[in-house]
Amino acid sequence: METQHCLQTLLDTKFVHFIDAPSLALIMPIVQRAFQDRSTDTRKMAAQIIGNMYSLTDQKVGNHTDVNIAVLFYILNIVTNVCALADENEYVRDTALRAGQRIISMYAETAIALLLPELEQGLFDDLWRIRFSSVQLLGDLLFHISGVTGKMTTETASEDDNFGTAQSTKAIIGALGAERRNRVLSGLYMGRSDIQLVVRQASLHVWKIVVSNTPRTLREILPTLFTLLLGFLASTCPDKRTIAARTLGDLVKKLGEKILPEIIPILEEGLRSDKSDERQGVCIGLSEIMKSTSKDAVLVFSESLVPTVRKALCDPLEEVREAAAKTFEQLHTTIGHQALDDILPTLLKQLEDEETSEFALDGLKQVMAVKSRSVLPYLVPKLTAPPVNTRVLAFLSAVAGDALTRHLGVILPALLSSLKDKLGSEECLQELSNCQTVVLSVEDEVGQRIIIEDLLEATRGADAGLRQASVTILNGYFSRTRLDYSAHTRRLLSGLMRLMNDPNPEVLNQSWDTINSITKGVTCILPVLREGVLTGSPEQKEEAARALGGVIKLTSAEALRPSVVNITGPLIRILGDRFAWTVKTALLETLTLLLAKVGIALKPFLPQLQTTFLKALQDSSRAVRLRAAESLGQLVSIHTKVDPLFTEQLLAIRNAEDSGVRETMLQALRFVIQGAGAKVDPTIRKNITTTLLGMLGHDEVQLLFYLFIYIYIYIYIQGLKLTFSLTKEELKNVLQQHVLADVSGVDWMVRHGRSLTLAIAVKSAPDQLCSEEYSSTVLEAVLSSATADRIPIACSGIRAMGYLMRHQLRTGGPESISPRIITQFLKCLQNQSSDIRLVTERMLWWVCKEAETPALEPSLVKPVIKALLDNTKDKNTSVRAQSEHTLVSLLRLRQGEDGMQSINAILDTASNELLSECYRRSLKKISSLPDSNEEIDDTILT
Repeated sequence: METQHCLQTLLDTKFVHFIDAPSLALIMPIVQRAFQDRSTDTRKMAAQIIGNMYSLTDQKVGNHTDVNIAVLFYILNIVTNVCALADENEYVRDTALRAGQRIISMYAETAIALLLPELEQGLFDDLWRIRFSSVQLLGDLLFHISGVTGKMTTETASEDDNFGTAQSTKAIIGALGAERRNRVLSGLYMGRSDIQLVVRQASLHVWKIVVSNTPRTLREILPTLFTLLLGFLASTCPDKRTIAARTLGDLVKKLGEKILPEIIPILEEGLRSDKSDERQGVCIGLSEIMKSTSKDAVLVFSESLVPTVRKALCDPLEEVREAAAKTFEQLHTTIGHQALDDILPTLLKQLEDEETSEFALDGLKQVMAVKSRSVLPYLVPKLTAPPVNTRVLAFLSAVAGDALTRHLGVILPALLSSLKDKLGSEECLQELSNCQTVVLSVEDEVGQRIIIEDLLEATRGADAGLRQASVTILNGYFSRTRLDYSAHTRRLLSGLMRLMNDPNPEVLNQSWDTINSITKGVTCILPVLREGVLTGSPEQKEEAARALGGVIKLTSAEALRPSVVNITGPLIRILGDRFAWTVKTALLETLTLLLAKVGIALKPFLPQLQTTFLKALQDSSRAVRLRAAESLGQLVSIHTKVDPLFTEQLLAIRNAEDSGVRETMLQALRFVIQGAGAKVDPTIRKNITTTLLGMLGHDEVQLLFYLFIYIYIYIYIQGLKLTFSLTKEELKNVLQQHVLADVSGVDWMVRHGRSLTLAIAVKSAPDQLCSEEYSSTVLEAVLSSATADRIPIACSGIRAMGYLMRHQLRTGGPESISPRIITQFLKCLQNQSSDIRLVTERMLWWVCKEAETPALEPSLVKPVIKALLDNTKDKNTSVRAQSEHTLVSLLRLRQGEDGMQSINAILDTASNELLSECYRRSLKKISSLPDSNEEIDDTILT
């Protein structure tokens, strides 16, 4: 603001005297500062003041005092150096230019020594507007000196036409002196090659008017011009280097190739400079010279040019190597294949030198970037010959472009061979990375097809190493490529599936990973299955739902989450329509699997899912109802408020008229109770207990059994495990009245229900039932059930023995098992009832099937093993088959033969022979197969 106020004061001041030194000392610092201000208005005001100053001076034309000249020189210095001529505001630029022109018209003869240095400096400024204005002002000065007008037109067919005269040339030399005249004309000639059109046009206009003969003048100013050119070539300003390079080319064109002997040595010397910018400029200059030189002339000087280019391609500075590559491009364009022979072998050799390898490699890359179609055919045979240089191939392929595709037939076998040799070594990862870089550099469809076909073909060969190498490269390619390869998917999957039979585990892994990369996880198959569910026939809907379930089983939760909305929506929609029970069960099973896998990700669908599952619980098909019950058990895990769900279920149970529907509703309640845990409100818990206990007098026997089970599963899981709000006395009463009560005189069906309840209670809450307070009572109740005359009660007791035995094994080890349980198991294995023998074998199999369960002591299990061996010859097929699976479980044959050897040491000869025979016949084969995941709890409806 202060500067602007001062300027306004100056503009408003009326001067009554001419400019003198004191006035200048006061005014000029303010004006100079104003020209540097950011404000356009401030700079405008400064320009107006400059204009007023030279008008004041104009009144003293007759008296050219030293003071006036100093004032004008100061003004011109501001005009040029304070960048007024380059200001973005047109008014400021025009005012500055008019001020300069007026000064020159007034002092062209008397103040040349002061004016010319500033104009020369402006000719070579980095800012093109200053160069443009300086050319205009210099032209005005030269026109005034030579006595010609610059207003004439110079537009002719040839840029080398001249309008200058001998007299004008003589006048300029007389006024400026030869040295300064050469420097001024050199600057004008370089302006003819400026990057800005207006600068080129202005320079050409002035040159044509003041120069009488261009070739002769060029020869006269050549030493001065070359000094300036080398300075420009060494400049940090890219524009100046380009101007110098263009000027060099134009010089060769104008003066002919005979000046090359003078130019080339100068450029060679420049390449040895310590200044990187100068070395870069030399490369640019060489390119321009060769563009303007015939092939023959270049060949004559090739002995000098080739080493220069070769050296520049290995320069430590990347910018120099990049410029040298363009020089190589021009050299190759001029002399052809000889450029390859003269330069590339040396570059390849320098790759072996640790000091130059990095620079040489980048030099090759720069050459490839500008001339890949010519360079690649030369390099490929050399790089693919053993030992294959995959490092250089990878580096160069990044800039090879489409030219790489033409050589894939040679490159791919070389890559495979090299990777095969490195498999299993420390160099393998780096070699694989190089191979991947090469194939990923191919970006056209033809190249992609060649890669796929050639690598798949290699996977069919007899050489295991090549098969592994090819599928490894395929895996790396498809895990990273962005190209569309859908047209090749069928062929790829067919070839990769065939590799699933390969004996090499690494080939299998790589093939599987490649298939995953190609199919992009589940996203590729989900749209197909979704359409099958939505628009297919009933049979197709069922198959699509089951296939979707299979996909969900095999896919991780993380991979499924992005597709949850696309999967769930169609399944819910179709479940609401009227379709066959087979379709609905398939859809419910799939939704259950999805809930188990992604859980909380389905929270947005919670209301729709709950409504759908509750509706399915009342379906006429038992299979649909059972699936819906299982689905509700999974759904409750993502519920935050489960009370409304329990309320709705209890209401449905009370109102259900069909016993089959009520039965499956009770199963659903069981699953929901198990899943809800501590989420259930105490009031709702009480309602559940009251409702179920109130139904105990129901006439339907089957329903009665299951009611007992559900009540006590609820009590034990919710009460014992989660410290349900029962007092110890209340809990004791419940156990004594319903679970551990005296069974004498009780109807066998009621006793059966209690035995089922006891078994599930032991399975669900063994820690509480095996506590010191209840353990002995529970053991007696379990053994009482297992020895009952009624087979259903005995089977429930045997199951309870199994649940109890596994708990004792896992908490206290083999020594904690009650001998009475082992004795009873032995008796049950020898029972006359095949049902009892079968359930006993199944429980023993279940107890020992998990690896984390401690193994039974050989001495403890010896009689059981002998009984099982006897059962391998049982008349009942199921008993016979199950005994073999139980032996595998007891002897831990899936973990090795140590358990069998321990038993062999204590068995008698006959039993050992029977065990060996059984092992050869069936146990060995069974132990090689995955174990069954069959549900052991038969109280779960199926």
